[in-house]
Amino acid sequence: MRNVDAAFPFISTDTTVLIWSGDVAGLVASLHPNRKQLADAILGWKRRRGRTWPVIPLRGAVLFPGTTMSFDIGREASLRALGDAAAADRELFVTAQIDPADEEPGEDGLYRFGCLAKIRQVMELRDDSNITIQKVLLVGLKRARIVEFKKGSRRAYHEVSLQLLDSKPAASDDLEAKAAYRLMLKSYERLAQISGRIPPERLTLIAQRSDWGQAADEVVSTTFLRFEPSQVILETVDVKERLHKVVQILQEENQVLEFERALDMKVRGKIDRNQHEYFLREQLRAIQEELGEQDSQLSDEAQLLQKLDASLMPDEIKNKVRKEIERFARIAPGSPEATVQRNWLETLVELPFGRTDKEKHNLSRARRILARDHYGLVKVKERIMEYLAVRKLGSSDGHPMKSPILCFIGPPGVGKTSIAKSIAEALGRRYIRMSLGGIRDEAEIRGHRRTYIGAMPGRIMQGIRQVDTDNPLFLLDEIDKLGNDFRGDPSSALLEVLDPEQNTSFRDHYLEVPYDLSNVLFIMTANTYDTIPEALLDRMEIIEVSGYTEEEKIEIGKRHLLPKQISRHALKPGQIKVSRPAMARLISWYTREAGVRQLERELAHLCRRAAIEIAEKKRDGLDVTPGSLETILGPRKFTFDMADKIDRVGIATGLAWTWSGGDTLTIEVNVLPGDGKLELTGQLGDVMKESARAALTYIRSRAGSLGLTVEDTHNKDIHIHVPAGATPKDGPSAGITLATALASALTGRAVRHDLAMTGEITLRGRILPIGGLKEKTVAANRAGISTVLIPQDNVRDLVEIADSVKKRLTIIPVEHMDEVLKHALMPENSMQQARQKAAVKNEGK
Repeated sequence: MRNVDAAFPFISTDTTVLIWSGDVAGLVASLHPNRKQLADAILGWKRRRGRTWPVIPLRGAVLFPGTTMSFDIGREASLRALGDAAAADRELFVTAQIDPADEEPGEDGLYRFGCLAKIRQVMELRDDSNITIQKVLLVGLKRARIVEFKKGSRRAYHEVSLQLLDSKPAASDDLEAKAAYRLMLKSYERLAQISGRIPPERLTLIAQRSDWGQAADEVVSTTFLRFEPSQVILETVDVKERLHKVVQILQEENQVLEFERALDMKVRGKIDRNQHEYFLREQLRAIQEELGEQDSQLSDEAQLLQKLDASLMPDEIKNKVRKEIERFARIAPGSPEATVQRNWLETLVELPFGRTDKEKHNLSRARRILARDHYGLVKVKERIMEYLAVRKLGSSDGHPMKSPILCFIGPPGVGKTSIAKSIAEALGRRYIRMSLGGIRDEAEIRGHRRTYIGAMPGRIMQGIRQVDTDNPLFLLDEIDKLGNDFRGDPSSALLEVLDPEQNTSFRDHYLEVPYDLSNVLFIMTANTYDTIPEALLDRMEIIEVSGYTEEEKIEIGKRHLLPKQISRHALKPGQIKVSRPAMARLISWYTREAGVRQLERELAHLCRRAAIEIAEKKRDGLDVTPGSLETILGPRKFTFDMADKIDRVGIATGLAWTWSGGDTLTIEVNVLPGDGKLELTGQLGDVMKESARAALTYIRSRAGSLGLTVEDTHNKDIHIHVPAGATPKDGPSAGITLATALASALTGRAVRHDLAMTGEITLRGRILPIGGLKEKTVAANRAGISTVLIPQDNVRDLVEIADSVKKRLTIIPVEHMDEVLKHALMPENSMQQARQKAAVKNEGK
C-alpha cells in the first residue's frame, strides 16, 4: 500500500490506492470520479518508477522551472546525452557543476539539485576550429534532486534517477508570504532602475504572476547573478522561504549597485578634472612651442610610469625601472642618451612579466587536432599527450610541472616544423618561430650591451615581447645549423635558455634584468645529431622523427597534400582523381626523399595539368592512373636497384640509410694475382674504409674454417668497389656485407641474390647494432629482397617497422659473422651443380 497524495495532487489527502498491478490500478481508477485523470497519473507514476535521465552539466548557470535557456554544447559526453534524450522523450536533467573549469566533472563535481528540462530546439554549428557543437534551447519543467547515479552504465555521460520536487505553495492568507512577495517586487523594480538592464515588460509580466514561487524563480533567472546564489534559490522548495531568500539577495545586489554607481560618479568627476587639466596642458604645450620651450619628455615619462604600474614584473625590478624613468626625465630631450634610455625602458615595460595564457588540458581535443593535421609521427603525438596528461593532473593538485625541452630530429620534409604549430593549437599556447640556420653571433641570442649604438635585445626576448605572453610555444628551427666565429658561439648562449634549472633567471645583455623562461615550451628541430654540441644535446629530450614509408606517403598524399593542392589551384573535389596505385608510382618514380616535399610539388604539377584540361580543353577533370603518369609528368626521374635474379660470386647486397630514406648497396669484390694489396673505390669515407680492412682481417683469420690457404688470402690483390662511383658513402653498417663479399670472392661460393644484410663487424667477428633499421627494411622490401640479416641488438627496433613490411620479409637476427656466412653463402654442392649446368649449356652452344 502506498500513499499517492504527492504523486496525484487532485486526489484528497486521505486517499490510499493499492498499486499492485495494472488491474488494481484500473479498478481504483474506475471507482474515482476523475477516472481518466487518475488513470493517466497512475500510469505516468508507474512509468517513472526506476527511470533514469541523462545529465548535462552547466558551467556557471542555473535553469529554473518555467524558464528557458539557450547554450552551446561541445563536450563529447554532453553531446551524447543530448542525442540520446532527443531520440527518446526529449527529457533530460540539467544541473550546475561545482567547478566551472572542470572539463569532465564526476559525481562529486555536480550539485545534487537541478531541473528536469524538455528539449525545444537543437541546431548543429561548427566553431573556428571546425569542431562540431550543438546549440540547444531547453525549457525547465520541474525541480528535481538526484537520488542516485546509475552504476555500471557504459555510456559516456552520467545517468541518474530523480526525485521530482513540487513547490509547496504559500497560502493566500499568509500575510508574511504576501509581504515578502511585495517586497521582492519592489526590490526587483529598484534593481531594474539602477542597472538599466531589465526591460519594463519583464516587470509587468512578473507582477501579474499568480504563482509566487514561479515569480521568484523568474526574478532570479533575470537578475544576472553568479550561479552560486541562483543554486541556493533552486534548492529552496518552500515558496515562503524562497521569497525571503530572494528578497535578501536582491537587497544585497541593490546595495552593491548603488555603491558602484556612487563610485562611478566619483571617478567620472576625477576624469572630468583630468580632462580639464589635459586641456590646460595642451594649451601650455602650444605656448611653449611658440616660445621654443617645449618639454616633450613629460608625456613619455607619464606613459612609461603608467605601463610600469600595470606590469606584473617583480618589485625589485620595478624599483630599478622607476629610478631609470626618473633619470630619463632629467635627460635633455635632444641628447642621444635620451633615445637609448627610452628604447630600453619601453622594451622592459612591454615585456609580459608573469602574464600567461590559460593552457588547455582537453586530451581528446588535443588528440583530434594532432590527428587532423599530421599522419604518423606516433612518438611525437604520444609525447605531447603524456605532457598534457601530467599538466592536467599537476594543475588539479596545485603542482604544475616545468615545461620540457623537446628536440625533433629527422630528415627534411617529415613535418617537424609544422607539427609544432599543431602542438601550440592543441595546448592553447601562442606560437613563435625562430630560425637558427646560419646564426653565428652570440648577441642574436643574448642581445647586445646597451652601450653599443643600435643595441637591441636578443631574438629570444624579442619573441617573448612579440607574442605578449610568458608561456608561448617557442620553436627553435634548424638548431643543428648553428655556426660560430670570432663574435662568439650561439650554441653556448643557448645552454642557459634550454636548461630548466637556469632559465628561471635568464639575463639578456640588453635588458640587464633576470627574466623567467621556465613557462616557455621550447621545441627544437634538427636534421642530424652530428653538428649539435653534446652539452646542448644533454639539455634536450630527443624525439627521433624517421622518414615515411611508402604506405605512409600514400596516406599523407591522399588525406592532406592532394586536398590542399586542389584548394590552392582553384579546383573542386572530383576534378582530379589520383588512384592509389598511381600515387604509389608517383612516389617511387618521381620522388626520392624521406619526407613529402617533392611529392607535394609533383601533386601540384598534376593539379596544374588538370587546370589546363578543364580551362582550355573544356574537360570535366583529370583521372591519373599508373599508365598515364609518364604521359602527364614526363619520363620517370628515379629508379631503384632491384635484387639480382641469380646468385653471383663476389657480389653481396647491403642496406644503407641516406637523407632520402633507405636504399640498397651493392658490394663488388674481385680477386687478382698479386702480393696482397687492398684497393677500395667508390668514394668511400674513412669509416667505411676501416670497415673494409676489418672485414678482410677477419676473413684472413678464419681462412682455415673457410677452406682457404695462406696463398689464397695473402698472395692475391683484392679490389672492392661500391657503385655508384659518384655518390659519397660512409658509415660502419656495411661491415658484414663487405666481409660476405670478400668470403664469396675468395672461396668461390656465390651469395644468395634474394638476401640483404646490415651490421658493423669487429675483428673478432662480433656484429654490432646499427641505425635506420626502419628505412633499410623498407628499401629491402621495395627492391624485392625476401630475407634480411640484422644485428641481434637491433631486435628492439622491429616494433617501429610497419606490419606490411614485416609480413613480406624474413628478418633474421645474427650475433656473429659465422652465422652471416652460413645464411648468405651458397653450399658447395649447389655451386658444383650450377657449374655443371653452365658447362652443359656451353657444350650445347
